[in-house]
Amino acid sequence: MPNTLTGRFLILTIGFVMLAEVLIFVPSVARFREDYLLSRLERAQIASLALLADDMIDQELERELLENAEVYNVVLVRDQVRRLALSSPIPEQISATYDLRDASSWGLMADAIRTLLRGGDRIIRVIGEPVREGGELIEVTMNAGALRVAMVEYGLRILVLSAVISIITALLLFLAVRRLMVKPIRGVVDAMQSYAAAPEDARRIIEPSARVVELRDAEMALQSLQTQLTGALRQKDRLAQLGGAVAKISHDLRNVLTTAQLFADRIEGSTDPTVARMAPKLLGSISRAISICESTLAFGRAEEPPPQLSRFPLADLVEDVLEGERLATSDEGVSFSADVPGTLVVRADAEQLYRVLGNLVRNARQAMTATGSEGEIGVSAEETETDWRIRVTDTGPGLPPKAQEHLFQPFQSASKRGSGLGLTIANELVRGHGGSLSLVSTGRGGTCFEIVLPRAVVALDAAE
Repeated sequence: MPNTLTGRFLILTIGFVMLAEVLIFVPSVARFREDYLLSRLERAQIASLALLADDMIDQELERELLENAEVYNVVLVRDQVRRLALSSPIPEQISATYDLRDASSWGLMADAIRTLLRGGDRIIRVIGEPVREGGELIEVTMNAGALRVAMVEYGLRILVLSAVISIITALLLFLAVRRLMVKPIRGVVDAMQSYAAAPEDARRIIEPSARVVELRDAEMALQSLQTQLTGALRQKDRLAQLGGAVAKISHDLRNVLTTAQLFADRIEGSTDPTVARMAPKLLGSISRAISICESTLAFGRAEEPPPQLSRFPLADLVEDVLEGERLATSDEGVSFSADVPGTLVVRADAEQLYRVLGNLVRNARQAMTATGSEGEIGVSAEETETDWRIRVTDTGPGLPPKAQEHLFQPFQSASKRGSGLGLTIANELVRGHGGSLSLVSTGRGGTCFEIVLPRAVVALDAAE
């Protein structure tokens, strides 16, 4: 019970209500004490009126008047004359004097606490103003024991009443909080547990029903999260199914390409100049296609092959990429350029880096062709002390905002003809080298992607 929200709220409610009652208790007891003393002063003043009416009264009547007033002595100041109106023997010395004429609230509360804490009978002197202008001052001596007993009885009644009020208030708050807060929270928890048991089931997504604004916001946020997660799980299942189908297709396609490679080997020996020039390109393309099929088969087994690192001139690989794109386009308005030093040698997986650059250049060419834009696609590279930096730039229309938000996510292509996997695969391959692929800039002036490959041997060996 104390570990539950309702249990803790119940305990806190009782505690705070009791604290409030204690804060009320002290002023109430102080007020009761003041009224008690004032009533004794008033009784003493009434008793002294008998003496004022008749200068001589017998001792028996005087004793009876003092007993009714519950005091020992009465001193009355009238017309600036101090007079002992009524008197009787005092059993002990006076221990304290209280002047009610100019007492402050804090002083009255402090005196009340001291009266409750001090036990036994004590003789006290009380000074006050007579009622109905019956004089300048009235002073009595009395036993504080009766005052303390009356205060204790009054305090017990207040405490009992406070306890009853606290219990009723706590119970009502407990029931209200349980209905308005705990029950809806319990419903949210149950909905989360039910959804966790079968997140693919869209029927288990929570339907916001709380009336409390904060709880309804929480339910709406949970609904949005569950909807996105269910969609992601469904997409994951579709990707898994697609991966299995692609793996089967790649297996058969690899066999077909292998046969095509055998025929291409024979064509390579042709004496025709055109055939002799095109045959190496054809063989390279078929070899890369076979490599892609083998990589797809590995990806279908959820095993992306690690990069096979080697050192090679980057300029030759870039020229192969651009030559392939020149042959693939018939648009004379798109040109290609390379700014790569011939002495620049990188250490990477040549086939994977070819795929990365091919994807970036192909995406740029398709974007410019689709919009009918004329311009240039360029590949540049530089070497620093810590890494190699390769930039692919174009003068095309730039990426739309939606494509920028989902840049490296699968099936989020900016082109209607694309599958949305090119940048995802390129990013994964670059990360396998321990590097990074990022969008530097995009807009009406064109787009720029940058590949950063670390030169550190430790990072490259880790990637390998």
